[in-house]
Amino acid sequence: MKLTVSELIVKYMERLGIGHVFGMPGAHILPVYDALYDSTIQSVLAKHEQGASFMAGGYSRISGGVSACITTAGPGATNLVTGIANAYADRQPVLAITGETSTHIFGRGGLQESSGEGGSIDQVALFQGITRYNKIVERGDYLANVLNRASQVLLSDNPGPVLLSFPFNVQKEEVDASLLDEVMTVRPGQNTETECTHTSQVLDALLQAKHPVIVAGYGCIRADAQNLLRRLSGNLGIPVASSLKAKGVIDEGSALSLGSLGVSSSGHAYRYIAERADLLIILGATFNERTSYLWDRELTRDKKIIQIDINPEQLQKVFQADIAIQGNIKELLKDLLQKMDAVPSAKPEDRSSRLVEDQQNAADDYAVFQTGFSLVEKFFHELEQHFPEGAVIFDDNIIFAQNFFRVSSRNRYYPNSGISSLGHAIPAAIGAQFYRQSPCFAVLGDGGFQMCCMEIMTAVNYEKPLNMLLFNNATMGLIRKNQHQQYQRRFIDCDFINPDYEKLAESFGINYRCLKSDADVESVFADMDLTGSINLIEMPLDKDKFPNYSSRR
Repeated sequence: MKLTVSELIVKYMERLGIGHVFGMPGAHILPVYDALYDSTIQSVLAKHEQGASFMAGGYSRISGGVSACITTAGPGATNLVTGIANAYADRQPVLAITGETSTHIFGRGGLQESSGEGGSIDQVALFQGITRYNKIVERGDYLANVLNRASQVLLSDNPGPVLLSFPFNVQKEEVDASLLDEVMTVRPGQNTETECTHTSQVLDALLQAKHPVIVAGYGCIRADAQNLLRRLSGNLGIPVASSLKAKGVIDEGSALSLGSLGVSSSGHAYRYIAERADLLIILGATFNERTSYLWDRELTRDKKIIQIDINPEQLQKVFQADIAIQGNIKELLKDLLQKMDAVPSAKPEDRSSRLVEDQQNAADDYAVFQTGFSLVEKFFHELEQHFPEGAVIFDDNIIFAQNFFRVSSRNRYYPNSGISSLGHAIPAAIGAQFYRQSPCFAVLGDGGFQMCCMEIMTAVNYEKPLNMLLFNNATMGLIRKNQHQQYQRRFIDCDFINPDYEKLAESFGINYRCLKSDADVESVFADMDLTGSINLIEMPLDKDKFPNYSSRR
């Protein structure tokens, strides 16, 4: 049986379990779109290709699986760059499919050509640094090899984005349907025997330590190891600090939670680790600039360090570990708990009461915000109370939620920590809603909002509920803060005039609310439909009130 290459691409995506593909059609990719017409995959029309790539990223974040976006040649592909770069930084398995001019006009100045021939855009070079694999497929006879390479990346323990570009004439070539049987589309099984050989050393170090601390990163969530982490923490009374991306890996309302560790968070986790910890167990955390307080040596000084990560590139990247283990965190924790059950001396030490006391006596630690943000704190408190479980938050603003929002282990919090691009939260949240409809919030400032607000119409067109919390201070807040702190208030290109957001919401046909008091915040959670409608919630802020930390930039 023969299939066109475009039909085979769609069947390949179906076998990968892709249920939606986000993008915009163009002449050079229409054969694939035509094949999608009869597919189980739903195509979703975005308003901009960058929005499509962010949607694919949001879909992948919440599903944990492969997602996809699709565009035409030339500007369609180049508009993907920021979203694909974000997926690369966050190690998201995003498959990007793009069209291309026919091979017989390569180098002759074809419209929107990206072959790199004859002075045209070199698409392979453009995406080389932000994909794990990318290829312009110039013939159908080696397609199985290309798709296998793509699958190896998308289904690996360390995934990342893949971009495949198909010239128009290649999309129409016929290939044998059996070719697809040669392609891996299911993640291979894991061999964990060698991964568990060092857990006895980890257990010995734990039992010898007086004040162990676990620093849990997003690798714990990616490995689906949250429940095992909570058991380990509870069984031995070990406090847990999370990276920003792992907020909620254990319930931040629990007595053993130190909260989020990071330069823009409260100092409680930092103080406890720097002043008390004698053992750090770092699970799937990269210890990047945010988490490490710009690589502050006090966090690791005079401590034994155990690091466990599936990605060998992350091991001992920024510090030397006494024990460094490459392996699946879930399997390693499972083995560690089994060994612990067999050791009679592995009894829990109750550190929880001391942790609560420390937090109560650490009011000065919570000085990231001093005055002017009580309404923001009120909103996140109400959000926490109103949605103790089931809520999904995509956050471009980060610093407010990092300090004011205690994420439960039953909610999902996704900060834009990849390349920290503005304009991410709304399209990423929309993409997530296509996978599973939940009470969903996109949190962002007015600068980022104006970069992506037209994607609201994607939510309207496909009737996807969404709540947008918009902080309106008529400035690029981080830039103004830095210019205030480090550039003698020489403000330039940070302030701007906003549109009337109530009228803008009306033009989109969505609900609007402006929050100026505690009563306004309470009414949002009492009166608005936050699960089944699209809501723009504006909160005016004073542009000259700043968080009390320095980014040292």
